[in-house]
Amino acid sequence: MEKPEIIMAPGPTPVPPQVYLAQGSPLVYHRGPGYGAVLREVTDNLKTILRTSNDLLIFASSGTGGLESAVANLFSPGDRVVVPVAGYFGERFAKIARAFHLDVRVIDYEWGQAVRAGDVSTALDEAPASAVLMQQSETSTGVIHDVEAVGRVTRDRGVLLVADVVSSLGAVPLDADGWGVDVAVGGSQKAFSATPGLAFVSVSDAAWAASKTATNPRFYFDWAAYKASYELKTPENPFTPAISLMLGLQAALRLYMEEGPEEVLSRHRILSEATKEGVRALGLDLFGEHSERAWAVTAVRAPEGVDGNELVAKVRADHRIILAPGQGPLKGKVFRIGHLGYYDRFDIIRCLAALEMTLEEMGYPVKRGAAVAAAEGVFASR
Repeated sequence: MEKPEIIMAPGPTPVPPQVYLAQGSPLVYHRGPGYGAVLREVTDNLKTILRTSNDLLIFASSGTGGLESAVANLFSPGDRVVVPVAGYFGERFAKIARAFHLDVRVIDYEWGQAVRAGDVSTALDEAPASAVLMQQSETSTGVIHDVEAVGRVTRDRGVLLVADVVSSLGAVPLDADGWGVDVAVGGSQKAFSATPGLAFVSVSDAAWAASKTATNPRFYFDWAAYKASYELKTPENPFTPAISLMLGLQAALRLYMEEGPEEVLSRHRILSEATKEGVRALGLDLFGEHSERAWAVTAVRAPEGVDGNELVAKVRADHRIILAPGQGPLKGKVFRIGHLGYYDRFDIIRCLAALEMTLEEMGYPVKRGAAVAAAEGVFASR
């Protein structure tokens, strides 16, 4: 019997039925009070979760579109930016910056390492720079970078900080204003458990000032157009928005706020601990520095003699559970388990049971039930 696949990858994440129902409801006209109320509610909730009083702008795009909007609006060709690269999405941010002809100073790390604020400080001391562009969660490795520490460095030097929080926002702690984040870029399809297709950016006063003198070309992602449209008596978007996706995100954020931001973070922390204890109980090694901070995704080293990509494919084929393989230099060496968004305890139990069974079938010595029991131990103590 063929059943729907269960996504246990770090996004897109499973979607609650309330979100699907909202997306299937009648459209509200995008030039009127109905849509204006939706846009205002979504904006206010996102600002609450980001912990920011800055402007927030929403686009119909992937999270990558939000990253591109930051580069297009903040800089001019030749501006120097510092980009720590410790994984696939750090590389992507650097590529976007180069596409807009910026002078990109990359800080290279081994994949799995965490960005160090001291390295950022050294790079900024080498020559003047306009900004630091970084991830909070490097999804390809599961590592959570210390945005707060980097924010202290950029604030001391009067440099903008642009943070990609697509796979971290809502799953791990973030205080955008308190940590000095000038631009935070997020997406709909991760911890909020809405469907893909919406990106958003928070924009500080310093970022607005930079945008006024920036000469990079922009049209669809012109922040000023979105700000002007939002500040109308009835808020709207400058272009036809993805109305159904906005209705879905509205429903998803209502669920998030009903559970409570702190309670959601606590749930993510517990699910992460249970996943990691289950993995350790199988004798597997976690991948990446500071795994205790990785509440969004757990990266695991494939055991000797087992190809990580083949493991992921077999779990999917046999149990219809989708894990994520390694990316770039980690292909075949690492697999990743997502636990951000619409997940609860039994989702983790089921995933670990499938992992146990698959590893045993691939010839890896497994004590049956060890991972499940370890996860249950975490849940029983909370």
